[in-house]
Amino acid sequence: MKLLDLTDNAPWKKRFRAARVAWARPAANNPDHILVCSNQSGALQLYGWHVPSNRLTQLTHRTNGYSNGTISANGRFVYYLDDAQGDELGHYMRVPFDGGEPEDLTPTLPRYASWGCEESHDGQTISFMTASQTGFRLYVLPAGTDEPQPLWHATALSFSPTLSANGEQIAITTTLHSGSLDTSLIVLNGRSGETLAELVEPEASLSAVQFSPISGDQRLLATSNASGYTHPFIWDLASNTVEPLHLPNLDGELYAWDWSENGRYLLLAQLNQATHQLYTYDLESHILTKLAHPAGTLSSGFSRSDGTLFVNWQDATHPPIILALDASGQAIGTVLSAGDVPNGHDWHSVTFPTSDGSPIQAWVATPDGDGPFPTILHTHGGPTAVMTNVFHAEAQAWLDHGFAFLSVNYRGSTTFGKAFERAIWGQLGNLEIDDMVAARNWAVANNIAQPNAILLTGGSYGGYLTLQALGRRPELWAGGMAGVAIADWKLMYEDQAETLRGYQRALFGGTPDEKPEAHCASSPITYAANIQAPILVIQGSNDTRCPARQMQVYEQKLNGLGKQIQVHWFDAGHGSYQNEQQIEHQELKMRFAYQVLG
Repeated sequence: MKLLDLTDNAPWKKRFRAARVAWARPAANNPDHILVCSNQSGALQLYGWHVPSNRLTQLTHRTNGYSNGTISANGRFVYYLDDAQGDELGHYMRVPFDGGEPEDLTPTLPRYASWGCEESHDGQTISFMTASQTGFRLYVLPAGTDEPQPLWHATALSFSPTLSANGEQIAITTTLHSGSLDTSLIVLNGRSGETLAELVEPEASLSAVQFSPISGDQRLLATSNASGYTHPFIWDLASNTVEPLHLPNLDGELYAWDWSENGRYLLLAQLNQATHQLYTYDLESHILTKLAHPAGTLSSGFSRSDGTLFVNWQDATHPPIILALDASGQAIGTVLSAGDVPNGHDWHSVTFPTSDGSPIQAWVATPDGDGPFPTILHTHGGPTAVMTNVFHAEAQAWLDHGFAFLSVNYRGSTTFGKAFERAIWGQLGNLEIDDMVAARNWAVANNIAQPNAILLTGGSYGGYLTLQALGRRPELWAGGMAGVAIADWKLMYEDQAETLRGYQRALFGGTPDEKPEAHCASSPITYAANIQAPILVIQGSNDTRCPARQMQVYEQKLNGLGKQIQVHWFDAGHGSYQNEQQIEHQELKMRFAYQVLG
């Protein structure tokens, strides 16, 4: 370890403060109006980006920041869920693209949770899915009306609607037919709510992506993992036929991102071993073209009317930007830049066998000098997510101070195939711990990690795995730092927002009352007496995903057992969007690590 640098101009703090473009979403019929999320004000906020002038107009001004929104088809308005201090319960608001006073779209409805809203390409229909204790309810708000109309209801987990260009069809991705996280597709009449078609594949997940941008065209771009890996297909609702794409054998998953303006081409993203590769696909000639874009993580991309692509690009040493690519994928230049950052350390992909011999992929970075090093073993949130080669200010902060950093794509992560992702269903916090132990053993065997100086960290589900591993395999870890974590699945279910209740039921195959043994076995509080290492928890007091009470009970239990636990509460929801608060949290972790390791 190096001396702990807490000065205001420390390189690691500059990385947290550097401006970055978290994501970008264009207006369907006005490509010069793009909604972006950036931290340039000091916290993540929504901005209207006028491309010709490169002007950014800040549209949200929330103290704790904000990170999700939708832009209208004509680019005149931006929609976002206005919640209370990050609790993810509220009302959808509409604010002009050029700035102004927001307008409440649903003033007569009680506060609700929601995955997101969408507007049809013709601008005549807004639709969104709400979640409450009565289940999931689809609303539509036709142009010229003030009152949202309920169109469809289900108690099963259901996601944001996907609208056809003219709003006459609405596709819903739902678990209605599975009782698990497997999803099917339902298409409704956008005016009456009548079910027009359903598409179900047993033991598979189907997901709606986007309808053709052409008005009256009933082709829906969707994905299926029936083959064992996610691949796109076209569902033509006019003929009710499913048309798979004519693809060569490609390793890993293939996701569908966007249509071209004329409806002929698709933008596809391959994820193989957590590495991105983009392609275009011609629906008429069935030719797949590999793009020669820069290596790194591409989290979104969309076509421009002039044939170029805008992609959100980053890697371990470069914050996310918007990069323009030509038709071959070659980078033309940066069209929306990030701030300058100090030099960092590259990440490298590695694989190693886990308890049953399955290969596990991870990202590793080492500081200057020769190992072994004190090591941070990191697990991502989700679990239905994946860690790719991203700009990670926390990782670079540890590397600056002489720690190795290892981030594990444990079983349950996406992009490694259906069997890999489904392996943990119904038995959370079991196989993932095996994978973390395998990562630890690999790092020790390869002279990267000091065996007595390995600390665990992660946020959300990664924070949960930190606590679970500390209780399940207590002899292996020097300490753990958990952010916005899960400590008791039963108590969490009782207090969380209905969107996440539905997700939890699907993960476990039932409620805590229906699956008590599984919920108990998966809860870190069950293993509290086993814990040997000190714990730091950083938890949001307004979090409805991982609510406060279950962590308060966990803290009380550990204190009663004489265990070492510190809980730092912050006034926000599921994580911090503020640059300075993120720096504060990282400083808490580094002080904790230095204290633990002496």
